[in-house]
Amino acid sequence: MGKVLGICVSEKRGTQKKEVNEAILKENWGIEGDAHAGDWHRQVSLLSFEKIEAFREKGADVDFGAFGENLIVEGYDLRRLPVGTRFRIGEAVLELTQIGKECHSHCEIYKKMGDCIMPREGVFTEVVKGGRIRKGDAVEMEAPSPDRPYTAAVITLSDKGVKGEREDKSGPKICELAEAAGYQIRETLLLADGIEPLKSQLIRLADQRQMDVIFTTGGTGFSERDLTPEATIQACDRMANGIADAIRNYSMTITPRAMFSRAVSGIRGKTLIINLPGSPKAVAEALEFLLPQLDHGLDILRGTGGECAR
Repeated sequence: MGKVLGICVSEKRGTQKKEVNEAILKENWGIEGDAHAGDWHRQVSLLSFEKIEAFREKGADVDFGAFGENLIVEGYDLRRLPVGTRFRIGEAVLELTQIGKECHSHCEIYKKMGDCIMPREGVFTEVVKGGRIRKGDAVEMEAPSPDRPYTAAVITLSDKGVKGEREDKSGPKICELAEAAGYQIRETLLLADGIEPLKSQLIRLADQRQMDVIFTTGGTGFSERDLTPEATIQACDRMANGIADAIRNYSMTITPRAMFSRAVSGIRGKTLIINLPGSPKAVAEALEFLLPQLDHGLDILRGTGGECAR
């Protein structure tokens, strides 16, 4: 069991958080009065007390809140916990939604020490159940349920879509069909075609948000800007092109032009990444074929399914 050693808030973003003795956690929002609260997945940030102490031993003179953390928790190596882990503090319940964060601009701590622990050691949570918390409160941890719904992200690749010249219909179609199959859509993104932006988002969604599956749509053809397969290959640790081949083979029974798809599928960590076609009709056909079988592969990735043949 852990313990809350510090509670920190700031009324304005970009300012250092200050310690308070107690706070109110608001469901689906965060800490009342904290600038980072809101309707998003990073409502309350946590940092391990042990990591702060190790950083202080390097010569850093830092107060609680200096890293931008809301709660300082003793007793857990937060960085090692899986997304979906829950923390009970009194009546309040938090659910882990992201591990670490991207550091776009180095803070004062980094400028002084050449390092900052929050981007790699901090974690982020959503408030599942609200309540009042106080310094010294016990923190009970609950591992994610093996039967929890699959989590998914959807990324649409379209230069014209980003410019507002074309409505994205394929991304919403993926969300519609995946949600009907029981998936929880955690993020949707619209990106311009190209390698680096997509590669960066695939890595973030797999490593930090630990999605079960990421669906991409668009950018898999012969056009010079169709680079979704290249970005996917660079982001993956291992390829799983049996999925892409199966979709292509199925699509060939509908239209011979499916032969021009360069879509790939692969794995990063425990996240499956699947390239889907760019048109809403082709997306619907692919998912109607794929979704009834996909849970088997995702269960194996989670470690909850067997390798048995059907």
